[in-house]
Amino acid sequence: MYRVLGERGLVKERRRGGHAHAGHYAIPRLKASGPNQVWTWDITMLRGPSRGVKYYLYTILDIFSRKTVGWSLHPVESETYARWLILTTCRRYRVDPDTLTIHADRGSAMTARTVAELLGDLGVTKSHSRPRVSNDNPFIEAHFKTLKYRPDYPPRFNSISDARAWCRRFFRWYNEVHYHSAIGYLRPADLHDGAHAVILERRQATLALAAATHPERFSRPPRPARVPEHAWINRPSIQTT
Repeated sequence: MYRVLGERGLVKERRRGGHAHAGHYAIPRLKASGPNQVWTWDITMLRGPSRGVKYYLYTILDIFSRKTVGWSLHPVESETYARWLILTTCRRYRVDPDTLTIHADRGSAMTARTVAELLGDLGVTKSHSRPRVSNDNPFIEAHFKTLKYRPDYPPRFNSISDARAWCRRFFRWYNEVHYHSAIGYLRPADLHDGAHAVILERRQATLALAAATHPERFSRPPRPARVPEHAWINRPSIQTT
């Protein structure tokens, strides 16, 4: 039987994650040199008041500025909520066709046909991680870790209203208050909105004044932390110009 099936090309690896299946996916390589060029999104689960009660946090992150550009919290994981969040976020930032790529993993809501159709209608390029490769979506994974390691993150939320209120405070702090080490210790909202140039000028002026006042403290002219020129998902090891 297997000889006959083999002659007809019908003997294949049938297990999920089999070697024959794993090699069919290209490595996603995405580069952003400014805001609203590459977004990444995912869904994480928050624990509700009792065992079995869960809330699902949908989050969209700009990989260049690290700003959370959109989020919503719902009692179920659904492509309907995903479509709504993507649509409203693109409208809020007035995304023009053919200017944005949205990256996600291969969860059911991310690969849903209706989500793909929406992205096509908006002129947004879709990108997906390889199956079971968490490193293909590093920005959003790091973001969720920051969220769940906050000192005031509770073991459980008493209700979905409480969870939404906590998330509202967290995202305001994340975007507008905290200084992100990966973007030169700027606030994500400042880099996303273009306010960083003035901030860097002020920092440089302060450092220059400090160097002039106390030259013995500096072996070289001080400079503010550098803001990366690009953000990558799976940056190539060899760059070409």
